[in-house]
Amino acid sequence: MPNAQSPTVRHRRLARQLREIRVQAGLSMERAAAALGWSRPKLVRFETARTRPKPADVEAMLDLYGGDEAVKLALMQLARDIRKRGWWSAFTDVLAGSFAELEDDASQIRSWQVQCVPGLLQTNDYALALLRIRSPEDSEEVMLRRLQARMARRTILERQDAPSFTVVLDEAILRRMVGSPEVMARQLEELVNAARKPNISVRVLPVAEGEHAGMDGTFVILSFPGELDQDVVYLEDMGGGIYIEDVGQVARCNVRFDRICDQALSQEDSATLIATVAKEYRQAHESAQ
Repeated sequence: MPNAQSPTVRHRRLARQLREIRVQAGLSMERAAAALGWSRPKLVRFETARTRPKPADVEAMLDLYGGDEAVKLALMQLARDIRKRGWWSAFTDVLAGSFAELEDDASQIRSWQVQCVPGLLQTNDYALALLRIRSPEDSEEVMLRRLQARMARRTILERQDAPSFTVVLDEAILRRMVGSPEVMARQLEELVNAARKPNISVRVLPVAEGEHAGMDGTFVILSFPGELDQDVVYLEDMGGGIYIEDVGQVARCNVRFDRICDQALSQEDSATLIATVAKEYRQAHESAQ
């Protein structure tokens, strides 16, 4: 993921949108810069997110480019919000903020998961067990700090303007024990409870379905409320995070997610399956006592 010195997600979105509006207006970079009384490098820096434009700069550009007044006001507000600090700013020692910022801004999050329960729905015990598995060399202090960050992250689903969150889990996630039978029982019971909330949908893709559209691995699609905001796809592996913003690639990911949903169990049948597996873990835990 980008480090703390990289352009923020808001900054990159603003740069991309300003560039697209200029192109739609039929203005070359040279003509636009000359009309604005700026040097070409100044406009390049704004459009490549190397320099933060002031709201007045954004206003000047959009006055020149023309277009919808509502769009102009929205982008000027985005320019004001570039430096806005979110919950993740308190955890820069253990968390790269780019994905957290995207997630926090999203109005809709769609997630296909093949390895584990997504962070937004993890219980503390399950999350801590995963952290210990993935980074056994880290101190307990660092582990607990990362757990605090995950706890803060989960609050976005509880706020008044919470995003809608749709997750499809490979059934193997339910069967793959993380931590202990008790940890798994609590995690799966929490999944059932979370799925009762109006903004959360949890579905399971059964192993019996065989081959499916999500065999390439986990991905997350984030959608935003802004009129000009395009979907962003996030992929993560051991090397870090990758953001896909190309319209064609994003469209293919949306189609792929829809195909995965077509093969997944309904919400009701998924809840029944999750509850059944949770009961099995609960019984295994009690038998071991």
